[in-house]
Order: sequence, then structure tokens, then C-alpha cells
Amino acid sequence: MAEAMGLRERKKRQTAMRIYRTAIELFTERGFDDVSVQQIADAADVSKMTVFNYFGSKEDLVFRPMEEHFGDAARAVRERRPGESAVDAVRRQLLELVEARDPSVGLHSEPFARMVRRLVVQTPALMERAFLGAQKGTRDLAGLLAEETGDVMLATVAAAMLSAARNAVVEENHRRIDDGESPEEVAADAPERVRRAFELVEKGLSGYAVKA
Repeated sequence: MAEAMGLRERKKRQTAMRIYRTAIELFTERGFDDVSVQQIADAADVSKMTVFNYFGSKEDLVFRPMEEHFGDAARAVRERRPGESAVDAVRRQLLELVEARDPSVGLHSEPFARMVRRLVVQTPALMERAFLGAQKGTRDLAGLLAEETGDVMLATVAAAMLSAARNAVVEENHRRIDDGESPEEVAADAPERVRRAFELVEKGLSGYAVKA
């Protein structure tokens, strides 16, 4: 019974991945707005209903595999070690993802991951979904910090700063690779950029950008 269930789960994951990769390839080739769910189903050799069983909407075909990463910072804080600050937790998590060359921080060399990134950047509806997802991640982090500290305003400021520092590092990774550097080159000094970004958060903005 357990073996049969394991086989079914593997087949379900394989089907979901086939639908996902097919959708991304079609969206990239023809444009997100010019591809229907039925066309994706036909190309993936499944029914339209099967597509919706795995992915609730057309936008989910792009975002479902990556949506969990919008909550990475909140997860890092929620699961942090005793005595570890929120800044330390988010920084440590980001450094671990950098070391692993995780696609979520823009350092994976696999072309498909970059194809997804370009698709999102070039499609207004997907950019809006990405923005809303990132905003929700920051709100969730703020809510967690507010629950722990009892100060909603400062929790909101802290969450915005932590999210901004994290996002700035990730965007810099993407920018440099888009400009022609290899993931290995960008990853080599990524830990230093993480250090500098979070050092600014730790110290606050006192003395930053003082006009001469």
C-alpha cells in the first residue's frame, strides 16, 4: 500500500512538473497573454481540468512552484534559534541560500530558472502578482515581529528594512547575471554584499547619505 501511494505521488509530481515546464515554454515562446490553459493542456497531453486540479489559475502556472519563497524572511524569523535576532536569522538564511546557489536568490545556472525570471519581468500581470506576493511576505514578517514585541509601528519598519536588504541582494544577483557575469562570479562576492546590506540594517540609517 505504501509503495503504491509512493508511486502515485511520484506520478502526480511528474505530471505537475510536465504541465509547469510546458506552460513556461509556451508563455516564453508566445507571450503569457497569448496562451490559453487549453493550449497548455493539449501540449502537456492532459485535460484542461487536470491543469486546474494542479494549478488553480493561469498565473499559478508560473508562481505556484516559487510562491513559498515570498515567505522566506518570515520563516527565518519564526524558526530562528534561541538568542538569535531577527536580523541575524534573515541574514543567515540568505547566506545559506547563496551557498546552495538556490534559484530563489538568482544564483542558479540552470537556464530554465532564468527563463521564468525573464517571463515575469516582461509580463505586467505577473510583475503585479510578484509585487503583491512580496508585499504579503513583508506584512507577514511585520505581523510576526509585532506579535513578539508588541510594537506594530517598529515591527513594520523592521520588516520593511529586512525585506529591502534581502531583496536588494537578490536583485543585484539577477542584474549582474543579466549583464553577462556567470553565476559563479556573482556568487563569489555575494556573501560580502549580504554582509554590507545587513550591516546597514543593523546600524540603522544614522550617518547614511549625509549631504556634503
